[in-house]
Amino acid sequence: MAHASPLKPRSKRVLPGFGLSLGVSVLFISLVLLLPLTGLVAETAGMTWSQFWFVVSDPRVVESYKVTLWTAFLASLFNGAFGLLLAWVLVRYEFPGKRLIDAMVDLPFALPTAVAGITLATLFSTSGWYGQWLETIGISVAYTPVGIIIAMAFTSIPFVVRTVQPVLEELPPEDEEAAITLGASDGRVFRKVIFPSLWPALLTGIALSFTRSLGEFGAVIFIAGNTPYETEVTSLMLFVRLQEFDYAAASAIASVVLLVSLVLLFAINLWQGRYLRRLHGK
Repeated sequence: MAHASPLKPRSKRVLPGFGLSLGVSVLFISLVLLLPLTGLVAETAGMTWSQFWFVVSDPRVVESYKVTLWTAFLASLFNGAFGLLLAWVLVRYEFPGKRLIDAMVDLPFALPTAVAGITLATLFSTSGWYGQWLETIGISVAYTPVGIIIAMAFTSIPFVVRTVQPVLEELPPEDEEAAITLGASDGRVFRKVIFPSLWPALLTGIALSFTRSLGEFGAVIFIAGNTPYETEVTSLMLFVRLQEFDYAAASAIASVVLLVSLVLLFAINLWQGRYLRRLHGK
């Protein structure tokens, strides 16, 4: 007589309430993210293709794309170098005031961007604390593309620091000690042992910094000068169209920025997934 097979124990979830949690999460995403995006798409959908192309390909708008892209790129490169250095100091050294500096890294997230823009414009103006000294050596910051780069770097630097910092904290010191024991110099240890583990997080932080800079408005307009074809960014063009009550044109320009940002974020997530699969596959 065959014995009945024992019942398999049901697998327990680590955290109960998955259905409720998922439902609340989807509701939040729908109300806060998807609904505004749907309104943007609906506003743009009312335009014909020729109308849409006329708005987004206007020479003044195209020039704002260029200014936004190259200033955001340079600001992101600066953040990559300085953010890596700042994360390294916070993780590898102990010194008075370390907790204060660590907290100040998140200041751009808490500070209203308009306040940051006004402060930067005041500091770097010809009569400001920094600007008056820079003027003596022939460097103008306020109301120039350099000011745009500084404003973008200020608002997006936390992305690099907070992305690299946890990776640095998790690096095992044994690998560095072994390399030093074998006679490797400090520079070679960094290039061959530390940086290969850091560069995925660093690249992700730079990409997030770039994406954040594309849509920066408050910190930029007060220091940029907003001269058409020179220091006018795309976010300002959106504001100009809204002031003109041309909501369709503003939605069209916003859709271009949104598309670029979504493509970048999707590419970052896709690359991270593939990199982690290759890493664990090894």
